[in-house]
Amino acid sequence: MATVRLDVSTETTLKRLAARRGQTKSDVIRDAIARLAKEETEQHSAYHRLRPFVGIVDSGGQQLSTDTGRKVRELLEARQRARRTR
Repeated sequence: MATVRLDVSTETTLKRLAARRGQTKSDVIRDAIARLAKEETEQHSAYHRLRPFVGIVDSGGQQLSTDTGRKVRELLEARQRARRTR
C-alpha cells in the first residue's frame, strides 16, 4: 500500500472524477497509471515511431516489391564485381 500526496486542486479533481465515474479514488488513479503506461509503451514501439512515414513514399509505378530476390542478387553481384576490379 502506498500513500500519495496531492495538492488541493489535484485532490478536488480526483474526487470529482471518482464521483462522476462511480469509482473510488484509488480506481481512478490505477486507471490513469495504466493508461499512461500503455501510451508510453505505444510511443516507444517501432511502429509508433515510424507511423508518420508509413505510406508516404511513391515509387512512381516502379513496382519495387516485385521480383526482389533477383534485384538483390544482381545488386550484390554488381558490388562484388566492383570490389574485384579495385
